[in-house]
Amino acid sequence: MRKIIVLTFITLDGVMQAPGGPGEDTSGGFKYGGWSAPYGGEVGGKIMQKQMKPADMLLGRKTFEIFAGYWPEHADYWPGINDVKKYVLSKTMKKSDWKNSVFLKSLADIKKLRNSKGSEIKVWGSGELTQLLLKNDLVDELWLKIYPVTLGKGKKLFDKGTIPAAFTLTESTVTPNGVIFVNYRRAGKVKTGTMGA
Repeated sequence: MRKIIVLTFITLDGVMQAPGGPGEDTSGGFKYGGWSAPYGGEVGGKIMQKQMKPADMLLGRKTFEIFAGYWPEHADYWPGINDVKKYVLSKTMKKSDWKNSVFLKSLADIKKLRNSKGSEIKVWGSGELTQLLLKNDLVDELWLKIYPVTLGKGKKLFDKGTIPAAFTLTESTVTPNGVIFVNYRRAGKVKTGTMGA
């Protein structure tokens, strides 16, 4: 079975929409695109290089369209991105000029992919897809980049249908700019108890 890892940039209030730039995703009238840019730095850059090591990707249609419009011409910044398989969940798209793109139609296709042999599968952005994966307990790891900003509005990571689930911390770093890089691994059911007991 292949591991599905969700990687995303989020604000303190859970917004994940358009971290990379003003025109990335303005849907819903979102006007804070590029909110992660002021917090860049050497420490975060090194962690990002590690997280961007080539691996197959699973993307939602909107994120795929953003990536396909940018990365084929900027692969120097993300070596190997053009060579890995890009699996795309879409009911409307069936082909792309971006090489190694494979289109999936359903949750059953994702489950079949997860149960196949191969490398880990990284999900970048893809808010609706991530919520579908969380709702169906298909996320093995969460690699979050939490930024010291709140936006109030925008697409959120944990929004619709997230199931109760426990995670174990596997790695964490706080950058000098206040960004928390944290990796969690799925760890069974939620346990409850009484504090101090």
